[in-house]
Amino acid sequence: MVEGALADRHPLTQLLALNGWTNEYYLRRVSAAHRALGYGGLGCRKEKLSRWTRPVRPQVPNEPTQLAMAAVLEIPAFEVRARTWPHWLLLGIRDHSAVWESPWTAEGTITALDDAGGPTVDRRAFLTAGGGTVAAAIAQWAIAAPTSANAVTGRKIGKRVADRFDIRLDELRHLDDDLGADYVYDAARAEVRLIKRLLRDNSYTEATERRLYASAAEASRLAGWCSYDNGDVAAAEKHLHAALRASASSGDHTTGAIVAAFWANVRYGSTTSDPRSALDLINGALVHQDRIASPRALTMLHIRRARAYSLAGEPAAAYRAIDDALSAYDNGVPATADLPTVYWVNAGEIHQAAASAALSLHDPARALEHFTAAATHADPYDAEKEPRGAAIYLIRKASAYLALEDLDGTVETARHAVDLMGGVSSARGSSALTELRSALVRRRGVPVVKDFLALTG
Repeated sequence: MVEGALADRHPLTQLLALNGWTNEYYLRRVSAAHRALGYGGLGCRKEKLSRWTRPVRPQVPNEPTQLAMAAVLEIPAFEVRARTWPHWLLLGIRDHSAVWESPWTAEGTITALDDAGGPTVDRRAFLTAGGGTVAAAIAQWAIAAPTSANAVTGRKIGKRVADRFDIRLDELRHLDDDLGADYVYDAARAEVRLIKRLLRDNSYTEATERRLYASAAEASRLAGWCSYDNGDVAAAEKHLHAALRASASSGDHTTGAIVAAFWANVRYGSTTSDPRSALDLINGALVHQDRIASPRALTMLHIRRARAYSLAGEPAAAYRAIDDALSAYDNGVPATADLPTVYWVNAGEIHQAAASAALSLHDPARALEHFTAAATHADPYDAEKEPRGAAIYLIRKASAYLALEDLDGTVETARHAVDLMGGVSSARGSSALTELRSALVRRRGVPVVKDFLALTG
């Protein structure tokens, strides 16, 4: 009989309940995976499952059957062999409170990274964070000291390995621009798993350890952004909180500030918009403003602050934050001298944010001025390098034209956005387009609008 967590209820029974699967449905999927793995057919009689889960003298599935079961649950085969039956099933019943409640220590960071990078489970089990949880996380980050796993065994990991992660993560960031979140999410999670394994199982100097934690923070930050772009806010917050913890373990306040800025975007940009908790994140990051080494990271915080204030209905604070962003950027350094993580922050980006803030504040004329400046500034927003972001901003620009009853401008701008979205996957872009189309429906009697609705239907 199994012990501890397995004693009250068999983990396989819990997994079926978590996923909402019947015994028959699960066994059919296991049978299909069994055949796909080359092991041949497998019977689907529901008595099989009761024999595996009964509390007295349960049967143990043979290895091919266990590997088929693991394939259905997206658990790696090596975990089946390493953990034995039925303990490996616990990997599918992940306690998602771990990422929120673990102590801010090296062990807590590894736990959070393990949760954020581990096998995928039913995302209905994920919960978005409450505002109090977010405020507590950034407050913990603000006072956290760098932590060390004190690894003294295993292969020695040196600077060259840390350098390679910098290169790999830079490529992933640009692949996200080119292809979209759908393609990059799994790769970012794989980076998290690999870095976590190195931190846990190898030895290294303190300098290398700090860099590995910073890389873990960036990989988890990227996974979180991809989750958000795919429309999965709960998973995004899980990844971003793990990233914030890893940045604290690294002692790199700039990395942590970047994570906080992206998390703020998720807080105010989702369907359950919460600009106040976004401001908690940003203001918490700005506590360490003098330790943020990147002018562009500081600029990004002010951009996000402007958007949060605009969504909270505070125009004076929003426009003041735009001025702060422009000031931070003007006092900065060339892109080649700043961090590669914030390569996309430029004057055009600031004007796009200012335009978005003005639109949220019901000032479409001011929004159009900033949208135009974003494209015509000497340091413009680069639509070719960032087609997904450009498409979203163009849809907002079309909404500004629509608010001013300029239907020709609306449709022309929206058509350009649709062209840009053609090769990049983004749930956010698709959602923004759907909202614009809904707003245009009542004007479908106008020929140019009718044609556009037909084109995008």
